[in-house]
Amino acid sequence: MKGTISGREERTLMKLLVHADSDRVVGCHMVGPDAAEIMQGLAIALKCGATKKHFDSTVGIHPSAAEEFVTMRTRTRRLEGKGDLKL
Repeated sequence: MKGTISGREERTLMKLLVHADSDRVVGCHMVGPDAAEIMQGLAIALKCGATKKHFDSTVGIHPSAAEEFVTMRTRTRRLEGKGDLKL
């Protein structure tokens, strides 16, 4: 949203990793402006056991890059593997 509204050419890449069975967010990635400040807040949420439902029910600060993490609604990929995820 921040980039769209401002008209800047900056690009930001973001990703949430969600455990399919528990809905728990187990990882997040961000490359772009303000990543350090945004990732610190997300790290706290992950340490507290936040789920995708928690992210989805959070109101984003508009316009900001951080709001993208709480407005991600479409799954882009599902990976299945062997073994249990240890958290």
